[in-house]
Amino acid sequence: MQKDQFIFDPLPQPALQVVGSEKLFPVHRIYCVGRNYADHAIEMGHDPNREPPFFFQKNPDCLVTNGRDFPYPPASNDVHFEMEMVVALGKAGAGIAVERALEHVFGYAVGLDMTRRDLQGEAKKLGRPWEVGKAFEASAPCSAIVPASRIGHPTSGAVWLTVNGTERQRGNLDQLIWDVPETISYLSTLFTLQPGDLIFTGTPAGVGAVVCGDEMHGGVEGIGEIHVRVI
Repeated sequence: MQKDQFIFDPLPQPALQVVGSEKLFPVHRIYCVGRNYADHAIEMGHDPNREPPFFFQKNPDCLVTNGRDFPYPPASNDVHFEMEMVVALGKAGAGIAVERALEHVFGYAVGLDMTRRDLQGEAKKLGRPWEVGKAFEASAPCSAIVPASRIGHPTSGAVWLTVNGTERQRGNLDQLIWDVPETISYLSTLFTLQPGDLIFTGTPAGVGAVVCGDEMHGGVEGIGEIHVRVI
């Protein structure tokens, strides 16, 4: 499409840097897996048994890239961090078999699912969607993507987060209730997945609130780290 086809200039395409490349990864959709670590399910008051996974979405323009700051959002007094491994898809598909799922993965990143917990909690009580708690501006800080061709497909490794130098979260990828191939396969029965889709795979226990001035530093072993300041 030509730029002059639009009645106003379109917003820039959300994209992430790719380690080892000058080219960017254009982001299509952001899917998030809810309660995918048993200890986090317990701390949120839910049964950790292996029920089918559920998903919610953030918008591509929710991304915070290149180590930029996280602006504390309006309408909330209880904003939480959730440290996660992020899967970046490079191949489309629907009804993907578990044993073929990793063929659709371009690479991996480190991300934060920032959550207005008070607004999410109110939505839960009223049986309403979670978007106001999950899909607000800058709610998805994310690192550059590391191609799977460089690191393979991690199945274990520490997932951790510190706030102002104090460790707040620590888990391991081998504790995922639904692993990456299973998650992709199940998600592909609900949506036609596309190149550029991101999947935030869930967070371990220890989620908590941040305030302006806090410094978040987290990572996933074998993938990378992220530094984000709350302003």
